[in-house]
Amino acid sequence: MTGQEPESKLHLMTRTTPTALWNDSCALGELRASIDTNGAVGATCNPSIVLNVVKKEIRASRDSIRRLIREMPAATERDIAWRFVEEMSTAAAALLQPVFEAGSGRDGRLSIQTDPALFRDPAAILAQALRFHSLASNMIVKVPATSAGIAAMEEATYRGVSVNATVSFALPQAIAVAEAVERGLTRRHKDGHNVSRMGPVCTLMVGRLDDWLRVVAERDNVIANPDVFDWAGVAVFKKAYAIYRERGYRLRLLSAAFRNHRHWSELIGGDVIISPPYEWQLRYNASDVEVRSRIGEQVNAAIVRELEAKFEDFHKAWDETGMRKEQFDSYGPTLRTLRQFSQAVDGLVSIIREELVPNPDVP
Repeated sequence: MTGQEPESKLHLMTRTTPTALWNDSCALGELRASIDTNGAVGATCNPSIVLNVVKKEIRASRDSIRRLIREMPAATERDIAWRFVEEMSTAAAALLQPVFEAGSGRDGRLSIQTDPALFRDPAAILAQALRFHSLASNMIVKVPATSAGIAAMEEATYRGVSVNATVSFALPQAIAVAEAVERGLTRRHKDGHNVSRMGPVCTLMVGRLDDWLRVVAERDNVIANPDVFDWAGVAVFKKAYAIYRERGYRLRLLSAAFRNHRHWSELIGGDVIISPPYEWQLRYNASDVEVRSRIGEQVNAAIVRELEAKFEDFHKAWDETGMRKEQFDSYGPTLRTLRQFSQAVDGLVSIIREELVPNPDVP
């Protein structure tokens, strides 16, 4: 900030509360603006984000893709796609490196996501996590909170990788993630390795839980008060936050998948991360929402009761014993999100195919 401009709401939040801001995009222009204006101290990358950046910056993206095709003469379309993701992530990580070096390792990180197609293979997830970890000192690696992903998280943590659990919506997932990471940290420390600068995170995709319950209501002809859908993800996040603090888990929760201001405003004041897209940051800054701590304010009990009574999938997300680890992979929001992430990878591969195998019928 220059000192002449009024302070943004998000900058006020990051300056006056423990709540950190990460930018939900690795687009360099948006990330610079988020750092300068709003005090962002991290950023994230996933297949959907990469595809959106490519479409927005198609000319520069095509130049990079053509260069990679020349540099990788034997590579497949998918190999080139993931090298493109790595380069985009590494460039964003460089912008955040000063924050990382100045701090304790908790912030200044670029969150890069493993291939969603690997969600059933812990060894493959681990191998890719280790590669991504090697790209820059401030990488944090997104691993899905699937059954295989949980196993990979423990071993990756033991190997020194800071992980960010993704494809995660429910309290049982958040607890399984925390327990796996704690086991990895304990093993690593016991073997004499430093864990003080590791910065593990568990994402809860609050808006995607809300979305799923709306889908279920339409599918199953369930009538519910319209307000309740906007509170489902927030309620789960607040409950998870209280449990994390009570049990002393060494992870921070991260709020993602923004659909309304509560996914930001209701979490202010917590030692958590909010990670909205830059467009949502602009909305928040222009809003009349007061920046004040709300993390300790419980969601109306009547809303929670209605959600539990009418939606089994909310009970699965809300109750600590609502799902076993083996059920994470078949949970509706998990399937929906894995499909969308895989489709985004396919979209990126398709763009690369047009350059690698151009249509000879088109002049």
